Amino acid sequence: MGFPDRIERVVEIGHPPARVWAALTTAEGLGTWFGNQATIDLRPGGAAQMTWTGGHKADMRIERVEEPTVFGFTWQIYGLPEGDPRRTYVEFTLEPAGAGTRLTVVETGFAQLSEDAHGKAYGGNTEGWASELGELVDYLDAA
Repeated sequence: MGFPDRIERVVEIGHPPARVWAALTTAEGLGTWFGNQATIDLRPGGAAQMTWTGGHKADMRIERVEEPTVFGFTWQIYGLPEGDPRRTYVEFTLEPAGAGTRLTVVETGFAQLSEDAHGKAYGGNTEGWASELGELVDYLDAA
């Protein structure tokens, strides 16, 4: 049985691509809307980390940087034990849309999981992206 491998979300943001890019690719931006604190070495092969109150953290490897249109990274799959080598790939694509930005987020790599792990990871990240993209818009609107 095959599982969905891809989560895709598109959101229209009323801010120019340069502002959205900064929110996605700087420690200040990521540490405000996505986590509670972040570090990022913005280059292919660079490392990034987000931490949340309560001790949760996400370690990422930067895979693609094409300023100001494409930003991609890999990270640990939600629900798998720390140290599991499997990762999903997240890619943000920014396109001008009038005075704002059309942001597309695609996360792939879920098909490599067992049925139980897939349900937890895919379901959790599907809900997570809906919430996090709302927080991104709120962050940009408040700035």
